[in-house]
Amino acid sequence: MEDQLRQWPITDDLAALREHVHNYAVQAGLTGTRLDDVVIAANEAAINVLEHGGGSGTLTIWHDDDHLTVDIVDNAGRLRPDDVPRPRPDPHAPRGYGLWLIGLLCDTVSIEQAPGHSRVRLSMTLHPAPLLP
Repeated sequence: MEDQLRQWPITDDLAALREHVHNYAVQAGLTGTRLDDVVIAANEAAINVLEHGGGSGTLTIWHDDDHLTVDIVDNAGRLRPDDVPRPRPDPHAPRGYGLWLIGLLCDTVSIEQAPGHSRVRLSMTLHPAPLLP
């Protein structure tokens, strides 16, 4: 797995970060809507780092035979494990949709908090069971 691990800094260049996640996820085997979902979720998590997480952090991505995993680490440490799952925000709320949306898009989402940083972990099953008719 070590040679499959990739990491990038989170900067204002979110387009480049989305492209990195997209290209890696394609190589790992994600396609279609699930590919779009992980790119959108990683983008939302990166935006949270820029806006609420101290303004900088890292995105690390890797996969094994069954799962693609993305870690987004910030330098503020404000997120707590009980911040997921998030209930649906009020339609009139100006903010609060990011973690809720991430929870809808990914198979699993978790948050770990440690002194000086928070880590959001997103996971997607690479070969989900087909939906029954």
